[in-house]
Amino acid sequence: MDVVYASNDNYARHLAVSMYSLMDNNQVADEIRVFVLAVDLSQESQDKLKAVAARFQRKLEIIPMGELAERFPYPVDTGAFDISAMGRLFVGTALPPEVERVLYLDCDTVVLSSLAKLWKTDLKGRLLGGVMEPTIYPQVREAIGLKEEDPYFNSGVLLIDLTAWRRERAEEKLVDFYGKLGGKTFACDQDTLNGTLRGRIKALPPRYNFFTNYRYFPYGELVRLSPAYRAVPEEAFKRAKKHPAILHYAGDERPWKAGNLGHYRLAYDQYLAMTPWKGTPKEDNGIGQRLYLFAYHMMDYLTWICPAARRQISRRFGMKVVEGHRCKGR
Repeated sequence: MDVVYASNDNYARHLAVSMYSLMDNNQVADEIRVFVLAVDLSQESQDKLKAVAARFQRKLEIIPMGELAERFPYPVDTGAFDISAMGRLFVGTALPPEVERVLYLDCDTVVLSSLAKLWKTDLKGRLLGGVMEPTIYPQVREAIGLKEEDPYFNSGVLLIDLTAWRRERAEEKLVDFYGKLGGKTFACDQDTLNGTLRGRIKALPPRYNFFTNYRYFPYGELVRLSPAYRAVPEEAFKRAKKHPAILHYAGDERPWKAGNLGHYRLAYDQYLAMTPWKGTPKEDNGIGQRLYLFAYHMMDYLTWICPAARRQISRRFGMKVVEGHRCKGR
């Protein structure tokens, strides 16, 4: 199994958590090779990551990506999303030619079970597989040319057919699409992938990229927000809640932030304690952060009890949240 991450130095410890959980829960796999598309990744962090791989006798290769902005023939603006996230667009040229299929994982993921079945998924001629994100704001979908009935996929977990990716020159098409958007979108790489590869992405079961705040969303609400989500059986969604294979700490409830009350936060803490970054204190920006995270968690419960209220909040503040995220970062 070939796995790839994209990281800078700020996310190195989260990468270590994800990588440790991946290797810990897939020890029966004959081979696991991990590639890290690195942007400004310090030697100290590289050494620590190699220690994690050595713990499981697995292969780790650090691939320096240099100045990613220079790979675009036009100015790019990723807002406060670090440009390292754009590294996944260049997997075809960055990874060795013999890598024919690869599983991309965001650094803010934790693997909780074997990924053997995911790895063997038949993509049925699609370039990649991903998990749908029905809660994306309508304004974001419209900006990249998606219709209401089109699915929108999260880019945090991607199973990529690199042979077809290279053959169809996906990288060139992605760069071209991003340029037509002015080198600036809300979710950067994610919007670029969705807009460019519309109709070429296979939907994967939600348990392989379970967004932690979806624990509080009723299935019917997600279908209401995106009709395409009907393709996901309700039982598959319920199973993902109870037995997620890959947790994705998307959204504001990050487990490394002081005051976080998210249901799945302990999984991150458990694996952090097994890495060379054990003992790293929570990021704490004071009482304001703690109050915000408390209010955010209360909104989770509001979603559970009365999804219509959450919907009203999104309608009223949706674009403010979109722009706010561009300022605050991923």
